[in-house]
Amino acid sequence: MKSAFLRIVILFIITTACAAIGLPGAQNDSGGNYVPVLAELSGMPQSEMREILQRYASDRAGFFRFWNVDFSKSRRERARAFYGEWRSALEQVRFDALGPDGRIDHILFRNRLANEIRQLDREARLLAEAAALIPFLDAIIELQESRRSMKPLVPSKAAARVTEIDRMVKNTHKAVEAGLKPPEPAKKETEPKPDPGPPAAEKEPAPIKTTINIAYRASKVVDSLERTLKQWFDYYNGYDPQFTWWVADPNAKLTESLKAYRKLLREKIVGFKEGQDDPIVGDPIGKDELLADLAFEMIPYTPEELVEIANREFAWCEREMLRASRELGHGDDWKAALEHVKNLHVEAGKQPDLIRDQALEAIAFLETRDLVTIPQLAKDIWRIEMMSPERQKVNPFFLGGEVIQVSFPTHTMTHEEKMMSMRGNNIHFSRATVQHELIPGHHLQGFMNQRYNTHRSVFATPFWTEGWALYWEMLLWDLDFPETPENRIGMLFWRMHRCARIIFSLGFHLGTMTPQQCIDFLVERVGHERKNAEGEVRRSFEGTYPPLYQIAYMIGGLQFRALHAETVGAGRMTNREFHDAILRMNRIPVEMVRARLLGQSLPRDFRSSWRF
Repeated sequence: MKSAFLRIVILFIITTACAAIGLPGAQNDSGGNYVPVLAELSGMPQSEMREILQRYASDRAGFFRFWNVDFSKSRRERARAFYGEWRSALEQVRFDALGPDGRIDHILFRNRLANEIRQLDREARLLAEAAALIPFLDAIIELQESRRSMKPLVPSKAAARVTEIDRMVKNTHKAVEAGLKPPEPAKKETEPKPDPGPPAAEKEPAPIKTTINIAYRASKVVDSLERTLKQWFDYYNGYDPQFTWWVADPNAKLTESLKAYRKLLREKIVGFKEGQDDPIVGDPIGKDELLADLAFEMIPYTPEELVEIANREFAWCEREMLRASRELGHGDDWKAALEHVKNLHVEAGKQPDLIRDQALEAIAFLETRDLVTIPQLAKDIWRIEMMSPERQKVNPFFLGGEVIQVSFPTHTMTHEEKMMSMRGNNIHFSRATVQHELIPGHHLQGFMNQRYNTHRSVFATPFWTEGWALYWEMLLWDLDFPETPENRIGMLFWRMHRCARIIFSLGFHLGTMTPQQCIDFLVERVGHERKNAEGEVRRSFEGTYPPLYQIAYMIGGLQFRALHAETVGAGRMTNREFHDAILRMNRIPVEMVRARLLGQSLPRDFRSSWRF
């Protein structure tokens, strides 16, 4: 009887202590199969900044729903005022009166606002560098923003303005074409000057010379302007008969001029070829911008130091690859062992069954060892979709979350493409990534993000999101999840891949590696299929991911691993308490997670200094 009472008292003490910092306690997160313990939810501590951040998120979303024209100068000016007013208002909040979570939110909010303004400056600077190639930018944007602001429109004047813009596009086209021609040899002074003849009706534009990167940037702007022009024209066309009568023909001519000009930039300068995969170009940002981005993400390292870390981790992976290779009878030729593993794939049509079984295996492994709370609903609602062949050109592997998108061959692919897809998504590579994408990775993250500290969605950082999923690959390795050498090779391939991402992405943005060198690096050092390597590099530099995204996997994972050693390794927390606490804090820089778990008192002028 005494022992039963003692167990209840201990359980109460643990639960109370955990609730103080928002941990789930020792019991299951659910009162039944689906409903959580409501008393626990209502008793969780709340940040004093919660309402402020929710208001900011709503206002910001509304702002950009209206000011939604890309590359707009007026949008940048208004956004600068919007963020500036929020910064001024934030300074009125009494920092010393805030609790631990409120202080974290205050520091992160100030950091976020400063970065938003810095990103506006970056956009303005990049556009200024390409200004000679897009002198008609503001004129086209003005059409749509005047329409959005509901200013009266005079169709005859609109037709004249569109005609004028068309002339600007055509003149720019001619100037860029002229810049592509080699300079004519200088004529001897003794030769008589030719008769200039009558004055020209319109002076030929001066030649414009540019670079591949700036032409690529300008081509993306022109592509956006085509869409903006179409939105403007479609709003009036047919509904205002006078508008259609006046503007239809000038608009058609301007649309064709934009298309022809974009084609010139893409094909004659960047190197795009009809019917072929687009070349990988990208837009390197340079060391100064990398340092600024790292400071924002609270990573107090230089790019060179991060590359050194990646090389150190890469060397560890190669040593483990050799060990697994020897176990498989391939000696020190670990690439031969890797080839063996690549050919261990399921037949066409069977990949969803494999993914299902591997996902259930990972969940069982976690629950058996009591590593993290997995709500029943999270286990029930994830699902599988197959990725389109076109999308697989950019992402030849998996994408995860509540829906795991699976890459595998379709009948439309060539035989070579089919084999590369099957080899790149073999049984053991897949086993090493299913838990990254689903549970305990991105699906469990997303599930908890939608339910705890939701006001922190404005602080989203890939170092938390991707770092968490990569950290689990490390922890599962340490817990002997890969029981066979084939499974270890599968996990090591992806770990090497994440090291390589740091090396090639920073190399690209520092200007020390070209996209082709990045592809070759993945093929030669990691063992990627060449098409898959091309897809990986394309994904990294096409512009949908920020410059630091690809380094966030390994670096964020190492941050979480170091924090695990400080807490769980030091006996301060159990694995489950540690992991549940991280998920409930939502997506914040890992250094802020550390400050909360270790009970650090943060100053108002906090600066990142954690060397993990």
